[in-house]
Amino acid sequence: MHWQDIVLAAGSVTFIIALFPSVLSKDKPALSTSIMTGAVLIIFACVYFTLSLWLSTLTTAITGVIWFILAAQKLKKSNTQI
Repeated sequence: MHWQDIVLAAGSVTFIIALFPSVLSKDKPALSTSIMTGAVLIIFACVYFTLSLWLSTLTTAITGVIWFILAAQKLKKSNTQI
């Protein structure tokens, strides 16, 4: 295991923890922000995978999925308010 993998994974875990209040809150980030951030993080996870940074791949993919969950919550919220 590379030290870089541990550092990148620790950063992703920090982001995961930081996103939980947004997931549980009524207020959500902008839909475009959530989708773009989730997509970029999934791309980063693919890059980490090709570099055999397994922890970074997993934690970054989870962070990307959380951003997509926020996008889905925002979309659902905007549809119910119509």
